[in-house]
Amino acid sequence: MKFNAMTAVAALMLAVPGVASADPDDDNLVINGETEMITKAEVPAHMEDVAMDEIMSGWHFRSDETQALEMDDFDNPGMIFVDAGMDQWNAVEGSEGKSCATCHEGPESMTGVRAVYPKWDEEAGEVQTLAMQINDCRENNMGAEPYKYTGGQMANMEALISVQSRGMPVNVAIDGPAKETWEKGKELYYTRTGQLELSCANCHEDNYGNMIRADHLSQGQINGFPTYRLKNAKLNTVHARFKGCVRDTRAETYKPGSDAFVALELYVASRGNGLSVEGPSVRN
Repeated sequence: MKFNAMTAVAALMLAVPGVASADPDDDNLVINGETEMITKAEVPAHMEDVAMDEIMSGWHFRSDETQALEMDDFDNPGMIFVDAGMDQWNAVEGSEGKSCATCHEGPESMTGVRAVYPKWDEEAGEVQTLAMQINDCRENNMGAEPYKYTGGQMANMEALISVQSRGMPVNVAIDGPAKETWEKGKELYYTRTGQLELSCANCHEDNYGNMIRADHLSQGQINGFPTYRLKNAKLNTVHARFKGCVRDTRAETYKPGSDAFVALELYVASRGNGLSVEGPSVRN
């Protein structure tokens, strides 16, 4: 059977039984009764040509029950993995006999880090994601084996680091030497792929707020990653989610950690500039 653009549009329309019932809400996200999240913000300047009134966290597209899980760390299942990340932080590994704690005073020394990644690394001469930086430290400073890019240990460490910046606005730089990578990511975001001929923008820009199967389409913001998904009952990383989205277009996906996904992460992260770091968030 041949799929084309009209097939993709028809399939998407069939998946949208009612737009109004899927509209994002106006609730406020306050974690532990004290940390207020910025979940709606002005569209970043570099997105002024996009037909969107504001940017919104995926939290607004979830049910009240799912939203409530993120509002209290005792209820948030993602916090279990933060604790596991703390154990990893203190674990001595590798040929150098070091742990993360050997070089850093504590996880709190990572405050502000999650908010600015991915970022250009002058020494490496490339844009690096948080996962890349974690593995760089493990290999070059600890003499330890790298974590699997989308594996559980990587997700745990990302969650521990993300929590230190929770509530801080995302502020990913896209100028200077990072611009070329950002442009590549933008191109990927708007390129239709797969048998369904869908791009990221078709769902998360053109149809956010609509229904796809039994779920709401959000704007695809990644300020809440790593994310605990009720669907698979584990913590999920950004590139694992990218891989799943590309797969759903019936396309051959890129490899996590690849240049393509690094570029896409930089671009998508920049679309959320101004929203609070939420990770670990809770989603369907």
